[in-house]
Amino acid sequence: MLETLNLPQDWQGNLWHYRFQEWRHTYHHHVELEFNLVTRGSGVYLLDNEKCQMRRGDLIWLYPTQHHVLVQETADFEMWIGVFRPQALGEIATDSNHEPLRRDRASGEVCRRLTMKQVQHLCTLLENIAATKDRAALFNAGLGYAFLTVWQYFEYASAIPVQDVHPAVEKAAQLLQRDSDSTNLAQLTRQIGLSPARLSRLFKQQTGVTIVDFRNRQRLAKFLRLYGNGQRHTMLETALAAGFGSYPQFHRVFKKNLGCSPRSTSWQQQSPPAQGHA
Repeated sequence: MLETLNLPQDWQGNLWHYRFQEWRHTYHHHVELEFNLVTRGSGVYLLDNEKCQMRRGDLIWLYPTQHHVLVQETADFEMWIGVFRPQALGEIATDSNHEPLRRDRASGEVCRRLTMKQVQHLCTLLENIAATKDRAALFNAGLGYAFLTVWQYFEYASAIPVQDVHPAVEKAAQLLQRDSDSTNLAQLTRQIGLSPARLSRLFKQQTGVTIVDFRNRQRLAKFLRLYGNGQRHTMLETALAAGFGSYPQFHRVFKKNLGCSPRSTSWQQQSPPAQGHA
């Protein structure tokens, strides 16, 4: 799914600190180049047909044509996310060693590991730049400096092993992303050609979550998109439209993933901004 990040018109990109919000994730890509720097915890990305396991100190680049989704993260997972518009990036990435930043697809390693000293330096830099968002010119200048600095660190860092994802797992994840309302295990196995037991085992091994949990997270994400501020539809109507079979099922999944009841107002206050994807 091509995602529109809705960046402010006078910003050349964006920079923010992400904290554990696994229920928000969808399989997506966008025209902006993106980097993620993990500062706490661990997580697992699906990158097209590959899997990348990340922990503190890991730096990953996500290119415009690269579909990605964060499918697993620990409760203490945190990372810095930076995105940059292609045209603006072309204006600053002018040296020969910056050529990979101007591409729309990766041509080599995208995941590398930094030292803790480098992570600490970048965290301080990114925090200071993010604090200038009320001054667009200063923020844009800092954002450009941040991207080139992060890339410089990446060039000299150690590679992180990236594992191939089984084609059946990739296809199952894509099918569930497109249609979490009605797709069940029997339908998945017919389309993919594996037995239910084999597909279930592979999916859990490679993504860290069960097919049922993955599907329920897609339904929950759809509920959150449809419900909005609750002025147009009731919770029950929205839950059924999102693919849940009943309100008790919806309530159970909601509380498991968000840690509170759907009737609580705290989950709406904690929702990340629209650009806080992963």
